[in-house]
Amino acid sequence: MVRTARAGARTALSSLAAALLASPASAEAIGQPHPWQLGLQPQVTEIGERINSLHDALLVIITLITVFVLAMILYTLFRFHESRNPVPSRTTHNTFLEIIWTIVPVMILVGIAIPSFSLLRFKLVPPPADIVMKATGSQWLWTYDYPKDQGGGFSIVSKMLDEKERADLIAKGTSPEDAPRLLAVDNEVVLPVDKIIKVEVTSADVIHGFNLPAFGVKVNAIPGRNNEVWFKVDKEGLYYGQCTQICGDQHSEMPLAFHIVSQDRYAEWLKEAKEKYASNSVSGARVADASPIAP
Repeated sequence: MVRTARAGARTALSSLAAALLASPASAEAIGQPHPWQLGLQPQVTEIGERINSLHDALLVIITLITVFVLAMILYTLFRFHESRNPVPSRTTHNTFLEIIWTIVPVMILVGIAIPSFSLLRFKLVPPPADIVMKATGSQWLWTYDYPKDQGGGFSIVSKMLDEKERADLIAKGTSPEDAPRLLAVDNEVVLPVDKIIKVEVTSADVIHGFNLPAFGVKVNAIPGRNNEVWFKVDKEGLYYGQCTQICGDQHSEMPLAFHIVSQDRYAEWLKEAKEKYASNSVSGARVADASPIAP
């Protein structure tokens, strides 16, 4: 009995360890954060990689400045303690030091500004797009229009799965990692890998937030205005985002789900979608029974 119990405990511990090790990999594969994650999400676009690089460089600069200031404070406390300086100095200024602590911060800020402006220009001036689509936020879902001149001519409404819908999906065999709580939707956006995608983002009612962390993309959806984002994803997968503006009582139930597939699979899906929903204009008709793309 003791030997059996020990064997069972070892098996349970092994299973737990395997699950803990597997969970981050599964989470990264579908573009969502995972517990105990350090740093930003793995990036799958050049924009995201450049954001990561700038973030890491700024972290190094901030750390060095913080350590230097702390060292100066500790040195001052030690060097100019009352016991070592019973008669305080009457020095009011030092021209050389004032020049140094003016020029050095300016040089640091210029060094930060140059890559920052370069990144902003890279994000805000998109290259010629292979696919242009429109995303419209509303309380509390997203409508995606595939324009006819881009091979579409229909729209898809994407809404978060509630607890019952998610439970039914998992009961049919879908892995919980493929249907994460508060992120899984009924209709995912399907787009091809290695293509330049431009998304025009707007809103039908209040301000919403269009945010895809794995793409390095974040912009506000504002009524009456078209904001633009672009990306070129270099890895197939299922990537999630969430609304980043407090837009109402169901603000937390307004995720984005983008399924990036091969160009051949995208062409097959697009052909099927056009055949089934040719009568649906890009005005926001729901496409609830669109054929899903397997993960």
